[in-house]
Amino acid sequence: MNPEPFLQLDRVIHEKGRLAIMSLLAASPSLYYTDLRDTLRMTDGNVTAHLRTLVEAGYVAVTKSFEDGRAATTYALTPAGRRAFSEYIGFLEQIVALTRPPAP
Repeated sequence: MNPEPFLQLDRVIHEKGRLAIMSLLAASPSLYYTDLRDTLRMTDGNVTAHLRTLVEAGYVAVTKSFEDGRAATTYALTPAGRRAFSEYIGFLEQIVALTRPPAP
């Protein structure tokens, strides 16, 4: 078996919590912090730590605003984040293909 796809998996994305965040953001233009936290059933500290890692990697952008007099924080994938996520999914597809038996 060729180990190359395994070695190319992006370690920033590969962690379960960050993969979940990236997956949600890939399916939406942007999401509120509270929507991410509540959908994933993560603690504030956990989701904040994962988002910080993704922002520092340049994969996620954060926007702070005020809505109805209240602070609102939204997150969205950056173009680099979208590319990295697409490549990550491509490597996963290669790994899955390697596990399938050859056609008769």
